[in-house]
Amino acid sequence: MLSTIKHKLISLLQLILVLIYILFEEIIWEGISKPIYEFVHSLKILQRVEYLLHAVNAYVILVIFVLMLGLVEALGIYAGLLFVSGKMWHGLSLYLTKIPIAAFTFWMFRITEDKLMTFGWFKWLYGKVMAVIDWLKSLDIYIATMEKLGVYKRKIKAFKIDIKEKYFSKESPFVSKIKRLYKVMKESLGKK
Repeated sequence: MLSTIKHKLISLLQLILVLIYILFEEIIWEGISKPIYEFVHSLKILQRVEYLLHAVNAYVILVIFVLMLGLVEALGIYAGLLFVSGKMWHGLSLYLTKIPIAAFTFWMFRITEDKLMTFGWFKWLYGKVMAVIDWLKSLDIYIATMEKLGVYKRKIKAFKIDIKEKYFSKESPFVSKIKRLYKVMKESLGKK
């Protein structure tokens, strides 16, 4: 009886961890942060900053990175507190505001990773975080959830393609009706 309860609690904890990871990875990172990161990475001015960062001392890089990461995490925690306390729009707004800062921080990490990894404790901590992520991804519940999400993603993508072809392709009846309506309105307004 006790081992069954323990097993169920461990399974519940694993499920919660997997769902949190999927929420951040699939929705927040893939849907919002990654496009911002790619935009930030493509900016010419940041390519100059990238060049300058390579010349900066590793300790300075570490301090800047840790401060930015701390700010991002503090904003996330505060946004969560606002959300839980019933100020959902404030919490959501603050969280959405932190996403570009997080994308910039991730960009900075990728650019200066070689310098940051010169610190043994940082490399060790990074290795532990990556080991936890690998462990989460190896769980059966993660694999099953990702398979289900894959099915839903394919259905949503097929639905979007169907809508686009049905209503917004050049030859669709919907677009033809809109064009005819526009032409009629233009002609009737031109007569006045």
